[in-house]
Amino acid sequence: MKSYELVSQTIKGNNPGRTPVYGWIGWNLDWAGNKKYLIHTAFEDRYEFDMAHLFGGPGCFNHEKLNELKNRGVEITPEVLLDIPLLPVDHMEDYKSIVDQLKFYREERGRFCYVQSNGIFECLNDAFGIENHLLYLALYPDELKEVYYRQAKWNLEFNNIMAELGVDMIHISDDWGSQNSLLFSKSMYEELILPYHKMIGEGVKKTGKFLSLHSDGNINQALDGVLEVGFDVLHPWQETAGMSYETYLQKYSDKFAILGGVCVQSTLGFGNYDKLENDIRRVFKLLKGKRFICCTTHFVQNHCTFEELEFAYDLITKLARS
Repeated sequence: MKSYELVSQTIKGNNPGRTPVYGWIGWNLDWAGNKKYLIHTAFEDRYEFDMAHLFGGPGCFNHEKLNELKNRGVEITPEVLLDIPLLPVDHMEDYKSIVDQLKFYREERGRFCYVQSNGIFECLNDAFGIENHLLYLALYPDELKEVYYRQAKWNLEFNNIMAELGVDMIHISDDWGSQNSLLFSKSMYEELILPYHKMIGEGVKKTGKFLSLHSDGNINQALDGVLEVGFDVLHPWQETAGMSYETYLQKYSDKFAILGGVCVQSTLGFGNYDKLENDIRRVFKLLKGKRFICCTTHFVQNHCTFEELEFAYDLITKLARS
């Protein structure tokens, strides 16, 4: 079974008898200074990763114009942002890197390829600043609805192009959670953010591609929304932020898959090999055979040694393929 088939069957809830393996390892670590691998793709090949996380395509914001206004002391409010057109989404030369990555990962290695796409909240923190953005949710809800609708339309076209290029899944990155709760009230989420995710989700479903969400933190209050949108995969399901696997198994394991299980906040990268082994074994005991794709909960941090990363993936691949 090819990796893209293995992952697809796992997401659908058809236990294929082997747990897919992946990890967010391509950033932070000093690959160029490591004589054994030199580049992260060599590590991925050694452990026969089943997925590839693609980045690329056009940006949506005119940063030159935004920086010009900020340098003049202009506050980027929703009304100001609406006066700055989004950049074109349909210049196909901007997608060359995606085409190249698909050739490398999908055609040559048979991996399941998912592409990073904008959500509604996180991407606009780039323009507003997160503190201002949170304030605007209370001050300018009507104006933000216009901003979010425009963003959702841009995202829809971006996702459609990615689907046509041949990705397997659209992966929406939209951090909603703090360590203990949502960054905003549940009512704000339901009124201002969820409707535009539903709009995006409906568009992805029409393409026949899988849909996934990345959100750090505790998003327990948003899980009904995750179901409404129709997300097939959730990354990371963060135990350290109060999201228990028991809750997932009792209420959601027949609804969507988890991409995660190897915590970079508390377990991987701290030099405690006993804790690392025990935690990986615990998670596999709970989730193996379920809709579970083993992956790091975020990018592996630079305090993790290559020796510890190898130790983790030696164990992960053994447990996944046994």
